[in-house]
Amino acid sequence: MSTRDWNAEIERAALAASELLLAHDLKLATVESCTGGWVAQSITAIAGSSQFFDRGWATYSNEAKMQCVGVPAQTLRDFGAVSVETAGAMAEGGVRKSQAGVALSITGVAGPTGGSADKPVGTVCFGWAHSNGTVITERVQLEGDREAVRAGSVLHALDGIARVLG
Repeated sequence: MSTRDWNAEIERAALAASELLLAHDLKLATVESCTGGWVAQSITAIAGSSQFFDRGWATYSNEAKMQCVGVPAQTLRDFGAVSVETAGAMAEGGVRKSQAGVALSITGVAGPTGGSADKPVGTVCFGWAHSNGTVITERVQLEGDREAVRAGSVLHALDGIARVLG
């Protein structure tokens, strides 16, 4: 178990993201795999979140990624679930399948098992898509146990909202 107090950091990031979304008059959709809906939970913990949150999907399986937000099977075959290509498709699908102006996605290897030589535990890919067509993707390597990887992913995804709105 991580000793870091993630709750305060995630609350700060969620509040900052909500302020940005409100300032841009946009709603957020989330498409989460390894975080299982943690971003959506952190955003909806804020009173009045219906003003800036539309919906969220926990697309843990490849089938869910395809069925819920339209990730192409070919993308999953060619690049795998944990890839910037899949993260980008997840975020784009989140915008397309919702009433949101911005979507974020997270897909990764939280551990303690499931890693490989090219995608070790802590590998997380992110996508941020805007309804204006902007898509940003990123692959990061996070350190720590499962909780640290998942919490760090939530923070990184929330902080990335500023990048797609900038």
